Amino acid sequence: MKSILLSVFALIFSTNVFAAKEIYTGFFGNDAVSGYDTVSFFDGMPTEGSSTFKTEHDGVTWKFANQANLDKFLANPAQYAPQYGGHCSWAIAANDALAPGDPMLWKVVDNKLYLNYNEETFETWNQDIEGFIETGDKNWAKR
Repeated sequence: MKSILLSVFALIFSTNVFAAKEIYTGFFGNDAVSGYDTVSFFDGMPTEGSSTFKTEHDGVTWKFANQANLDKFLANPAQYAPQYGGHCSWAIAANDALAPGDPMLWKVVDNKLYLNYNEETFETWNQDIEGFIETGDKNWAKR
């Protein structure tokens, strides 16, 4: 039991866990956008992806609701991947910080997908979307 706890402790506090990943997947998973079909956001209806329709891209797993959405993603991953690697758009812009992006707090702006951490950050981000995107793009480019 002690060795299991030490292993978990080492995993949680390893520098690799806290290193900024290009695509946010959480601590213990490898699914981009928390397993949601990133193409479905552009249709206005976020849908959970299926392990039947998945691909590996940028070192993480992307899941899709159907073959058509998987094919769209494969044709142009940069088009469908969330901005800032799926991290919270407000946190990147306001604090140049990384926070998880929640697929239930999303917006497509100028054909780009943005996620936010919680209701409060989402509401704040919505008050100046253009300004936060401008600052967020600059901060993300420095990483």
